[in-house]
Amino acid sequence: MSGLRRVSLLVATVATVAVMPATILPATAEPGGGRHGMPLDRLSVVTTEVAAGLVRPVAMAGAGDREGRLLIAEKRGTVRVFHPEDGLAADPVLDISDRVNSVANERGLLGIVPAPDFHRTSTVYVAYTSLPDGALTLSRVPLGDPAREEVLLTQDHSRFSNHNGGQLAFGRDGYLYWSLGDGGSGGDPDANALNLGTLLGKVVRLDVSRACGDLPYCVPKKNPFVHTPGARPEIWAYGLRNPWRFSFDSRDGSLWLADVGQGTFEEVNHTRNSRGGVNFGWSCMEGPEVFNAERCEPGARFTDPVFHYRTRVEGCAVIGGHVYRGKQHARLAYGTYVATDYCSGTAWAVRQGRGGAYETAAIGQFPLQVSSFAQDRSGELYVVTDRAGVLYRVGFDQVS
Repeated sequence: MSGLRRVSLLVATVATVAVMPATILPATAEPGGGRHGMPLDRLSVVTTEVAAGLVRPVAMAGAGDREGRLLIAEKRGTVRVFHPEDGLAADPVLDISDRVNSVANERGLLGIVPAPDFHRTSTVYVAYTSLPDGALTLSRVPLGDPAREEVLLTQDHSRFSNHNGGQLAFGRDGYLYWSLGDGGSGGDPDANALNLGTLLGKVVRLDVSRACGDLPYCVPKKNPFVHTPGARPEIWAYGLRNPWRFSFDSRDGSLWLADVGQGTFEEVNHTRNSRGGVNFGWSCMEGPEVFNAERCEPGARFTDPVFHYRTRVEGCAVIGGHVYRGKQHARLAYGTYVATDYCSGTAWAVRQGRGGAYETAAIGQFPLQVSSFAQDRSGELYVVTDRAGVLYRVGFDQVS
């Protein structure tokens, strides 16, 4: 069960530090309710190739239009469009490669989401590492008109090139959420993730529908650290290493977030969207265990992952997906959160039952090097692969 854990420190006689067993408080996510699909041990994932020829695609989002188009961001700074009937457009609909730093493996155009008024304005929000130094950048820009880009927020990320995060999504509250990595290297050397004075290692929440003062956005009044001295008011959640894809359940608005591990555990987290200020624990914790006891402040409260698996044993980097709420496979997979791993391709399924407990299972295999999931207007799922540049439609089958 997802919950809060209060960590206490005991200094042993041999100068090692241990953490007391977790105290589990009430679950942070409400039961999904409604219909539930097939038992997970009888569920299998199926993928069907629908397009090829992408160049290192790293992020996708449904356009939300009647045609069911997908917007696909390529690492170099271009955006392509896939149409279910017409296929993948040959030419980019947006090219901002002249301002994107994509030299290092984890830098580039990392996130995309259509604006709520996309049907009228063709505006998208994008997250990328900018030239020259790789600053994490959030901006909005109309497709086809890069000269009209408006940068909204930046965060310095010049010391190391990895752990940039980059996911973008609108919550049911209408606010824009953006995930940022901890600043890179290994072990969070600057202790950014638990430091409320920086946006690194955080999920931020912004009201991008209006401007406030000199800012091209507003900070929602109910953001958890608005009145905390020294804290960045944009922060919604913290204690993250490299959150590589989060999503909101379209049924209940809850947040599902996958955080790439340091080398021992990959983890998936789940929490009610209405509850800000969640501390996911990095770099005190990695998955269910202590990583750096010196970062574990006495009495700190961390939210446990609802699922974890072993890095270097069962994969190398978790790739977060979506809760399936489509109609085509509702009998089999409705209410099931699906994720994968970049190296192993294992299809992981997580489902929360009516009592709040979670069940998990491996339900087959995705292609290797999946870099992102997307959900179309109908709730059907897609995945895209990084180096191969192939787009797949995701389906489900019953195991006899």
